[in-house]
Amino acid sequence: MRFTLRPRSGCLVLCLSVSLLTLLLQSLWVPPEMTREEPAGAGRSPEEQGHHGNSVRRLALRLEALSSQVQRLARERDAPQPAKEELTNLLQSLRQDQEGLVRSVERELQRMAQKLESLGHQPHTPRPQDDHRPQTGLREVCEVPEDPVYPHCAEKVEFLQARWDSDPCYAFYGVDGTTCSILTYLSEREDFCPPHPGRNHSAPPWHQQPHTHKEKAEVRTTLRPLYEVFGGIPGPAGRFIWSRVERLSACWIKAGHSIRENTIKTTSLQKRVLLYPGVLSGGAGQRFGAMVDQGGPLGELVQWADLSASLFILGHNLTFTTSQNHLHSVIGAAPGKGSCPIQRPLPFDLIYTDYHGLAHLQGAMGLAFQHYQCRFRILDSFGTEPAFNLGTYARSHGYNTLWGSWRLQPLQYMTMFPHTPDNSFLGFVSEEAMVEQEEREEEVEPGPYRKDNTAVVYGKQDYMWQGKERYLEVISQELETHGTVYQPPGHSAQLPSNIINHGLLTQDQFLQLLRRAKVFVGLGFPYEGPAPLEAIALGCVFLQPRFQPPRSSENSDFYKGKPTTRQVSSQHPYAEEFIGKPYVWTVDMTNTTDVQETVRAILRTEVKPFTPREFTSEGMLERVHAYITHQDFCSVSFPTWPPESALRIHLGPLGQSCVSVCRRASLVCEPALFHHLNNPAAFTRLGLSCSNMDQEVDNHIFPAYSPWGRRCGLQRERLLFSCAGSDPVHRRLCPCRAHRAGQVALCPDCL
Repeated sequence: MRFTLRPRSGCLVLCLSVSLLTLLLQSLWVPPEMTREEPAGAGRSPEEQGHHGNSVRRLALRLEALSSQVQRLARERDAPQPAKEELTNLLQSLRQDQEGLVRSVERELQRMAQKLESLGHQPHTPRPQDDHRPQTGLREVCEVPEDPVYPHCAEKVEFLQARWDSDPCYAFYGVDGTTCSILTYLSEREDFCPPHPGRNHSAPPWHQQPHTHKEKAEVRTTLRPLYEVFGGIPGPAGRFIWSRVERLSACWIKAGHSIRENTIKTTSLQKRVLLYPGVLSGGAGQRFGAMVDQGGPLGELVQWADLSASLFILGHNLTFTTSQNHLHSVIGAAPGKGSCPIQRPLPFDLIYTDYHGLAHLQGAMGLAFQHYQCRFRILDSFGTEPAFNLGTYARSHGYNTLWGSWRLQPLQYMTMFPHTPDNSFLGFVSEEAMVEQEEREEEVEPGPYRKDNTAVVYGKQDYMWQGKERYLEVISQELETHGTVYQPPGHSAQLPSNIINHGLLTQDQFLQLLRRAKVFVGLGFPYEGPAPLEAIALGCVFLQPRFQPPRSSENSDFYKGKPTTRQVSSQHPYAEEFIGKPYVWTVDMTNTTDVQETVRAILRTEVKPFTPREFTSEGMLERVHAYITHQDFCSVSFPTWPPESALRIHLGPLGQSCVSVCRRASLVCEPALFHHLNNPAAFTRLGLSCSNMDQEVDNHIFPAYSPWGRRCGLQRERLLFSCAGSDPVHRRLCPCRAHRAGQVALCPDCL
């Protein structure tokens, strides 16, 4: 019986036929698990291998061609001109090839059956394999298990079946698209699926504990080996870091002797520490480094230099790199795009990096990033408040920025100044006058400091001077005014004519200029840099502009997008609030009378060099040692440092943050003590009667009390404990503490 096919019906029949034939070939195909066990070319001559490969290739190409033609005809079935003639030609062609195609399939199936039979009688000799590749049985058939202990197994298998070739790291770990290889990977590398029957179940390699490092951290008396650690830092940035450490080496060694005698009572284990300033990595890092010789920002480099010296003097083992390739090597990243976990346990106890480096680590560590993130310490000049740190909260409450949402403990962020008590204050060291350097300078007269009636302006690029002409003119009427503005080759800086510009100086030359100057003049930018403290340490008075209204992310392009709600009242709030007069004078830059009277008052004032203890080398060593000894962000329990004895509970007024509440009491807010207040007993202790105890709403100002309805709120997310933040309808419960003289980061009993 013969049937006449319409074009649309013919397309459907062909599609079904081709699909069935493809399924038949797939069901009888030699599994990849089997071919992977067989040595290349075993039992076949080169001619047989070539004939077998060519036959299979011809079949695959023919099926692919047929499928493509059928699909095209199906798309054209509704076209105005029917494809009847073309379909007839295709059917005739198919009938002509049908017998040959069937014979080819029969031959291939017979050859495969013979091969299977011969392999079944041969002893199995496994091929030496890379340790990363999963081992599967010859005839193993894998099914996705249903195990309530591994609820995400099926979902992960489905994902890898579709995406296993999206990142070479999966193939590196032995995934080849088969269910067996995927299950092996997910059970032995990511721990999302149960282990295969007969296999010993253990934690993934990157999840295991490394060998215990038992060397003691002994205070060192030389920095020479550290210079070798810096050997891999290229360009001007590397030279700056190296030269700063060398210039301050005498101070570091002296401070090391002192802290060994007075602070470090017991010897602790040496920490293996990786320092990775991501801002110096790659092309962006080269551009940043090039700015060092053009008046660019140096604050970050100052911190990296001083942190390295601190850790080394304290006796820890350092690795310093700015190369992403080297980073991948030392952490054991799998080759690829970073979707897979690292190959072995992380060999570092601590990793100091920045926001750029944090992104690089996430892109290299895969699932291991979250496991090890408690070991990260993030150098963050301007601070990250808790409301920005928790992604889900930030997105739902309007705090989402490009820099936040890493879900770290807020104290893992380390700032340049103690402006954000929710973070750890790392700081740096102010360069103090070196007697040895002064003796080498022939032109320096006897006496540690001889001050001239001169001013040095803080601003190394001429755009910082624009719009400040009247302000500078008033200062120049009283003081000979000098600048250190970068001048590109063949160009001169666009400065007022009464300014003596020295061009961009080396650090030694700049310090010599400051030693002679009476006043260091701020222009309003850069914000919160190290230079004002270095000037004060060399006997200068710092004159800076007041900001009215204060600068913030609401009105400043510089602060916009930064994960902080701080209101910056002057160019250098730390200098204004923690040092103040007679070393720091803050003026309205637009009020020429105020500026003139202030300059004259400064000229009548004599000041000696001054450095807050927390910005001396000994103070920084003391602080870094305390952090390494006591801060443990890998523990699931609440922190025990600072001790509860340091707690001073304060109930703030409506609309004030705990930062302000504690500061008004000459204390500092201590976020590590919040958990002592997050209970009904704390409200009772403050004499508050609660009609309702709310713990169902996320709010970074909790624990807090609302007098309307006598509602008390407890914090249910420990990452949201926050010194920052205020609400006009809540009074905050604030954990304040005292601090050591000149050392804001440490309570009196913290050492």
